[in-house]
Amino acid sequence: MTLRVVQVGAGGMGRAWLSTVAASQDVELVGIVDLDLDVARAGAELAGDPSIPVGRSLTELAAETGAQAVLDITVPVAHHPITMEALHAGLPVLGEKPAAQTVAEALSLAAAAEATGQLFMVSQSRRYNDHLVAFRQHLRDLGDLGTLSTRFAKAPHFGGFREEMDDVLLLDMAIHPFDSARYLLERDPVSVYCESYNPSWSWYRGDAAAAAVFTFEDDIRYVYDGSWCAPGAETSWNGDWRASGSAGAALWDGDHEPTSDLDGTPGSPADAPGVGAEIAGALASFVRALDAGTTPDGEVHGNVMSLAMVEAAIASTRSGTRIVIDEVLERAHASALDAERDDAARERLASWGSVRSALSATVTTAG
Repeated sequence: MTLRVVQVGAGGMGRAWLSTVAASQDVELVGIVDLDLDVARAGAELAGDPSIPVGRSLTELAAETGAQAVLDITVPVAHHPITMEALHAGLPVLGEKPAAQTVAEALSLAAAAEATGQLFMVSQSRRYNDHLVAFRQHLRDLGDLGTLSTRFAKAPHFGGFREEMDDVLLLDMAIHPFDSARYLLERDPVSVYCESYNPSWSWYRGDAAAAAVFTFEDDIRYVYDGSWCAPGAETSWNGDWRASGSAGAALWDGDHEPTSDLDGTPGSPADAPGVGAEIAGALASFVRALDAGTTPDGEVHGNVMSLAMVEAAIASTRSGTRIVIDEVLERAHASALDAERDDAARERLASWGSVRSALSATVTTAG
């Protein structure tokens, strides 16, 4: 049986999701929610069925259509209210990154997922890349890991809101490699020192370049060097990666099969499992998790740490100091408790001891 879904948001990224949903055999699109009904109707046509019901209210349309899950493809400022509404309607959610606009809001949603027993998964679409999975297999053969690095250089002229954003690279793009670094190292970050800046020729208002050094568990360093105004010799959108360990090094250019050199011998790790491609892979993972009652990659408790890396990097560049991730989490937890208006979510937040421990705990999802 296919999963009946309502999608919230039909403009911009929403159109890419509508095409992906229409091509999927795992889901059936039964409704589209958007504040602009003309945009919603255009989305229904794009999905191949102009008769798909549309509306402005998620709760009402989900009830009318018998929806079983929600796709939240709205702008970040809407992620918290939309996801909270869906969870309290008894509906699991697959949402676009970031989980929420701030770490505090993401913690609120993690608590709401606990309180309602519903799955909230964040689509970190760049994790769904078979080359990335194979690269992690290479890292596992490198012995004791010392350093992982990403070089990212692109020069897109987006126009619109991105060119007016503060911290545009860190906020809008760096969460992808930061999240991938957590996946590759199979560890979480401890601290970061970051400097962001804007080259003289930049067409962005906010800082479009950044250099960051994260310390991860087991004293591993992750080094990020990125720019969105770097014309010439551009890297892949996935970045250019290198990992160094006691037994050798592994390389991935972001677009092709990774390689490794184990003390002069080419590495040949076991075949890595296929995970699908980008948002289609995320959608398939969401459906599988609901079917099996398991916790997928991107479940909100785990995903919060990737957003915390972004928030910590921005705090570091603003203060000029090294930022400890646990301090970011604890401040966000205090803010979440202060702002929470949902009694059940607030009770869950208050029950947490260490935020890191609460995020690391195994979560059983409802299916």
